[in-house]
Amino acid sequence: MAITDPLRRGAGLVLRNVRTGRFQRSLALATGVGSVITAAEIYLEHDRAGFGNRVMWWPVWLGPVGAVAGVAGALSPRAARTLLPVASASIVANGLQGTWLHVRGIAEKPGGWEMARYNVEMGPPLFAPLLMSFVGGMGLVAAVLRRESPGA
Repeated sequence: MAITDPLRRGAGLVLRNVRTGRFQRSLALATGVGSVITAAEIYLEHDRAGFGNRVMWWPVWLGPVGAVAGVAGALSPRAARTLLPVASASIVANGLQGTWLHVRGIAEKPGGWEMARYNVEMGPPLFAPLLMSFVGGMGLVAAVLRRESPGA
């Protein structure tokens, strides 16, 4: 048995689940779970920084919003079309804003981008806000995927 056989079967299963609409519910639920985990990590990191800026609370508050929207989207087709995309778009926007703020934070460190190697490692995490945007992006994708029909 070649190593590609299980990969091919797995890819076929994913494609079949996307076609039949089962993947939409799973992705909505993954958005909810990812929102909670990401918000918890953000809370710990921003707490370590002393929440020096009120904007640092926004991604922490969006975590429960994403969790509720993700679970609601997994349970209700209507919530998947209405609540989930609004919450997910807010999460993506806040993640992009956080990326900008982290880039600025690195630039404001002594030496700024001229000492990029040191300041990227020791300053605000450069790619962490993009993780938040990725979680929100999963919710946006889930909102546009086809929904499993009842009884399928």
